[in-house]
Amino acid sequence: MKKPFLAGFSLLLLVSPLYPQQPVNLRNTHERVVCIVPMVGRGTPDDPRRPMFAPLPPGPNQERTRDGIIAFTYQESDDGRYALVEFVALDRSAFQPILAESRPDVQVFVKGKAKRADIEAEFRKLKRNFDIERFRVNVP
Repeated sequence: MKKPFLAGFSLLLLVSPLYPQQPVNLRNTHERVVCIVPMVGRGTPDDPRRPMFAPLPPGPNQERTRDGIIAFTYQESDDGRYALVEFVALDRSAFQPILAESRPDVQVFVKGKAKRADIEAEFRKLKRNFDIERFRVNVP
């Protein structure tokens, strides 16, 4: 009685590696936070208009690094005063300044902890037609 079960189980163990795992959606890789932050910058080449906490692009003689925030995407609020942002980093420690911010005009939602409905509700207060499906940044 046990031998057919063991034979079937052994066969299953041998065959299971042949079935590939589903690839991870690039929207679900790395560490991510979604935020509402003020827009900053004067709009000059030295101080471009950007979301608060967004890194400046590297200069002509600077190398891109994978330290800190490695990618972000944003949409401006309807009034242009705020940015609805998703920041991406390899390590959660890159978000320490964002997570420690206590300004009332900064709201932070940690991906995987915050509910999608809560994020969408807050973002739609600032951008009427906000669609979270068209908002994400894919980082390989």
